[in-house]
Formats: sequence, structure tokens, C-alpha cells
Amino acid sequence: MNVKPLADRVVVKPFEEQDMKKGGIIIPDTAKEKPMEGQVVEIGPGRINDEGKRIDLEVKKGDRVLYGKYSGTEVSIDGEEYLIMRESDIYAIINR
Repeated sequence: MNVKPLADRVVVKPFEEQDMKKGGIIIPDTAKEKPMEGQVVEIGPGRINDEGKRIDLEVKKGDRVLYGKYSGTEVSIDGEEYLIMRESDIYAIINR
């Protein structure tokens, strides 16, 4: 990937929603919910505070994260779908 987010933004690859639930019910595309879990693939350098010092991000490349259902901006890069969002839109890091 040839994208470098700015400030405290991160690029997240959302995990795909499964087509079939545990009970064997197949979910059509129109009824699927947006995924709220993904993997961080790129991070920005961090934001600059009022004193001019850079604040590093808490997330890092490869982190599995939970984020809000409607967080971020959907973008297509090299035919793949990603979300670009602020670090503050990320609720939690899973299995660090």
C-alpha cells in the first residue's frame, strides 16, 4: 500500500462479515451489518499538541481494533476497501 495518513489518522482494513451464521442461516448482502472490527494497516505520525510536541498514536500497524459502526471514511485503494479514521474513532485494541 502506498498511502500515508496524516496526523492522528489511521487506515483500517475492515474484516469481512460472514455469509452464514452458526445456525446455518445465510445472510443476504442487503441485510449485512457494517463490520465494526478490522486491522490497522497504516498509521499517521501523530497529532501535534498546543506546545508543538508530537503525540504518538497508541495503535500500531497490525493491531486488531474495534471501532464505531459509522466511523471513518470509506476509500478504495488498489481495488481493496479501507477506512480512514481518527485514532479517537477506535474504541479498543483486541489481543495486543
